Amino acid sequence: MAERFVHIEEVEGSIPSTPINFMAASFMKFFWTEHSKIKMKQYGLSKQKLLGILYRPERKEQGIVPGTTAVMKTNKSYSNSLQKNKKALGEIWLMYKDVKDLRKIISAWRYPGVSKPGEEIPIPEDIRQELLNDDVFK
Repeated sequence: MAERFVHIEEVEGSIPSTPINFMAASFMKFFWTEHSKIKMKQYGLSKQKLLGILYRPERKEQGIVPGTTAVMKTNKSYSNSLQKNKKALGEIWLMYKDVKDLRKIISAWRYPGVSKPGEEIPIPEDIRQELLNDDVFK
């Protein structure tokens, strides 16, 4: 894949332009913890679905573990020939931590309700205990 460089036009009195490498700036490596892989299987979540939430979250909150971030997206409605506009209620959450150029995906889960912005993140008790015991970061 070829790298794209963009030169910013120089304006008199401005700092001389340097090439900006957009490929390097937008590219970040992902590391999926064993905990996150287990939870993906448990809740039926794919990497593609979680990356979509990571890139376009509906909401972003501070995680319960210091230095982590939690992002969320609500489930969308769907329909089929037997049921019209059935709504799959709930939210999908993803917790991650950035370490240099690496983004560690720590955990993911489904929350069956609808949480309010700014309130404590709704985390199932088993995940909460594992996160607070620091076993997940390995």
